Amino acid sequence: MKKNIFFFLLLLAFSATLFWSQGIRPSICAGAFYDDNKDVLSARIDGYLKNVRNLPAFSQEVRALICPHAGYVYSGQTAAYAYRLIQGKPYETVIIIGPSHKYGFEGCSIYSAGGFETPLGIAPVDEELAADIAKASGFSYIAEAHKEEHSIEVQIPFIQKTIPGAKIVPIVMGYPTRRTISALANALSEVLAVKKILVVASTDLSHYLPKEEANSVDAKTITLVQNLSADTIINKMANAENIMCGGGPVASTLLALKKMGKPQVKALHYADSSEANQDPAHVVGYLAAAVTLDSRPSPPPEFSLSSEEKKELLELARQAIIQYVEENKIVEYKTQNPNLITEKGAFVTLKKNGLLRGCIGFIEPIFPLYETIIRAAIYAAVQDPRFRPVSREELKDLDLEISVLTPLKKINDPGLVRVGKHGLVISRGDKKGLLLPQVPVENNWSRETFLDQACIKADLPPDAWKKGAEIFVFEAIVFD
Repeated sequence: MKKNIFFFLLLLAFSATLFWSQGIRPSICAGAFYDDNKDVLSARIDGYLKNVRNLPAFSQEVRALICPHAGYVYSGQTAAYAYRLIQGKPYETVIIIGPSHKYGFEGCSIYSAGGFETPLGIAPVDEELAADIAKASGFSYIAEAHKEEHSIEVQIPFIQKTIPGAKIVPIVMGYPTRRTISALANALSEVLAVKKILVVASTDLSHYLPKEEANSVDAKTITLVQNLSADTIINKMANAENIMCGGGPVASTLLALKKMGKPQVKALHYADSSEANQDPAHVVGYLAAAVTLDSRPSPPPEFSLSSEEKKELLELARQAIIQYVEENKIVEYKTQNPNLITEKGAFVTLKKNGLLRGCIGFIEPIFPLYETIIRAAIYAAVQDPRFRPVSREELKDLDLEISVLTPLKKINDPGLVRVGKHGLVISRGDKKGLLLPQVPVENNWSRETFLDQACIKADLPPDAWKKGAEIFVFEAIVFD
């Protein structure tokens, strides 16, 4: 008999282990953190959502929420500000990341199968996504981490009400070390682009400080979050500063989205527990915030040249002219400077005693910049059809000016031409004329005169720009 009882108890223990490692996790918060009656809980959340006022407008999609996880009587209204923002949106899965309050461990525990039960029903786990995050992060499932943890479960009734049918991936974070936070952030950045996924970082702010001090501390913490200061948050968590219990989940979320683009955080609502008649000498702070993401690629940085690079190009142009005029040889030049090997259009202008002595260049970026300068300098010296070739005797009297061009941009409105900013190309058929941006400034031309002269340069009537000739503008880095 005793032997049978022993095996029965062993079976119960084994069954309990299986229960917590797989299957449906029953609610531990119903009747404590929120109502255990389905209708009452549903009506309470509806009321919170209805009370939300003055939500900001967002031009980008909300990719993450920061929500409190206290009892609804304390933080439910604050949480509603976050969930009201995404209500009815087509998210397929919500990744919920919460801190571990009861069980200390390294890494994260990912609930990988089954679902979470609340009075509103069962929120199923997205098992495929959970497996992907586990594979990318190296984290697995630790039953003890979920057994008594409330930070995940408290979010689920709001999810069930605002995004019906969404699956969940519950993740409990253990000690919020930099390694754990970074590993989870890297994994999240890999999976978030796959489908419509929302991240909820579950956290309360400062704990049990006097109201005035708590509000001051929380304001600074909110500023850190809004400034995307994940590193500072990690350092403060490492120093056990009383700023937020879910600093690790928040930092992981911010780092993940920073890897994907340009996130922006907007605080939606702040409150503390004194508003629910808790002793103002010992309050807890609550924040609702939303994180949007601009995932468009950043425009390439504007091309520029340092003073040293300009000096090098001027010297290269001069040496190219001297060596060709004196020895009929092309100067040899090698560089690994990224700016100087970038393909760019450019012109080299020669002046003698303040008067034009030659100007030739390349409109299109067909050669590395250094090669464009060598070719343009030699052509300006010996092949400009308006002038005889430069002689040896003239070399010492030449002044050089280089213009590095941006790509041509076609415009349909001549009124967009800006004297002093734009160079011009006028084109019709096989005729094309170019004037550099400095030319109208040196000659004190108006916009109309500038356009007329560009047409004349193209061997077209001066008013061709009014009669169908194509107009292109460009800008230039000009130096001498």
